[in-house]
Amino acid sequence: MQLTESHQRYWRKNLNLTATLLAVWFVVTFVVSFFARDLNFTFFGWPFSFWMASQGSLVIYVAIIWFYAHKMNQLDQEHNVAEDEVL
Repeated sequence: MQLTESHQRYWRKNLNLTATLLAVWFVVTFVVSFFARDLNFTFFGWPFSFWMASQGSLVIYVAIIWFYAHKMNQLDQEHNVAEDEVL
């Protein structure tokens, strides 16, 4: 089965979005944690490294999930592969 040009563009955009969001996830999870000791300043009364580990990373993860769902809905609409909404 041969994919159409529209399906190939859809898949390429999907992979680019996924790769970008995985890079953001990697930076938030590993890079910020690795340099946490260097982030020695107070943020809302707590050391920034503690706040980033306990609260900030969770907020970023939820934002990544929301952004992915939002962009994929737009991409589905653009390429006419959106599912019918059932409420």
